Amino acid sequence: MFRITTANAYAASVDNLQSRQYELNMAQQRLTSQKRVLAPSDDPAAAARAERSRAMIQRADANQRAVDASKNSMTLTEAALGDATELIQQARELVVAAGNASYSAAQRKDVANQLTEIRKQLLSVANRGDGAGGFVFAGQGATQPPFADQPGGVAYMGTGGEVQVASDENLPLTFDGSKTWLSAPSGNGVFVTSSNSSSAWIDTGRVTDPSKIPADANMDYTIQFNSSGGTTTYDVVRKDGSLAVSGAPYQDGKLIEFDGMATTISGAPGNGDTFKITPSQPNLSAFDALDKVIAGLKDPSKSSAEVTQTVQSGLRDLDGVAGQLQGTRSLAGEILNRIDGVTSRVTDLKNYAESTRSDAEDLDMVQAISDFQNQQTNYSAALQTYASLQKMSLFDYIKG
Repeated sequence: MFRITTANAYAASVDNLQSRQYELNMAQQRLTSQKRVLAPSDDPAAAARAERSRAMIQRADANQRAVDASKNSMTLTEAALGDATELIQQARELVVAAGNASYSAAQRKDVANQLTEIRKQLLSVANRGDGAGGFVFAGQGATQPPFADQPGGVAYMGTGGEVQVASDENLPLTFDGSKTWLSAPSGNGVFVTSSNSSSAWIDTGRVTDPSKIPADANMDYTIQFNSSGGTTTYDVVRKDGSLAVSGAPYQDGKLIEFDGMATTISGAPGNGDTFKITPSQPNLSAFDALDKVIAGLKDPSKSSAEVTQTVQSGLRDLDGVAGQLQGTRSLAGEILNRIDGVTSRVTDLKNYAESTRSDAEDLDMVQAISDFQNQQTNYSAALQTYASLQKMSLFDYIKG
């Protein structure tokens, strides 16, 4: 038989009371914080899962901030390119109007002045800010507006390339301004036509047989005109001096074909007049295209044929610039579409991480309330037991 002293009974009762009080307190803390795991020692495995999930959530938030920055930038870029395309279209309509044979030199000068104002607006669009102290077309960075209007034309002062967001996704923050504004394909995209005649003009030309087109290094043709006895003929001379066409009779507006290419010359070319065919290069500037048209329309000494050549070459160049701007705008639109997909993936990843964290450490409120009520019952029973035990003292028995 074991002998249980009064002191031992009191100590056991107090320990039990304190244990019940601690369990009740912990249950109350869990209810208040709505967390099942209050400290790593409560459930080390669950705490580790929750910590990994929180890290994943933080990474998803960082990625989302980067994606949002790219979205804002691409939205500004797409809007700027839309404005630029509209300005180029306005310029094209003015150039078409300037080709009206009834226009006087003064009227053509008025058109040139309007084109000058459009050029100023276009430069403003090219230097548009991103709202954060930078520029939409700054490439890899520029502390000043990336395009500067200099005596020789507009120059790009930024650094070529693009800035990418700091995230798991390959998304741009800027576009290469030089590539967007100063690098449209010249001519028709394959070759460029030009004239030195004051009485005839040449069109943009076209490709008739791609398989016969020579390499750029060899694409250098000269169409030479000879007039004798009232008859006008032409030769098409290759770069090496050989003849692609020899002594062909000239007819106004008739197609001239050679080596997979074709072009049309109109007017009355004089003896010794030449027209050049050179390879297209990605070096056409939106501003140079306007500058050439403006200079041509402001020159009152130009003949009717030269004005026509100015108009045709100007329309060709403006179409090339418009195509470049529209292509870049389409790219910005594609990036915005991709950003929507990236945003959806980042949101899904964050939701998954949040769900994993919740499963690891969050409280089941129904079960927690039930546990809290049980702990209250246990604590109340412990209090009653302790109160009863206090009445079992030998001195209390003697006094009774």
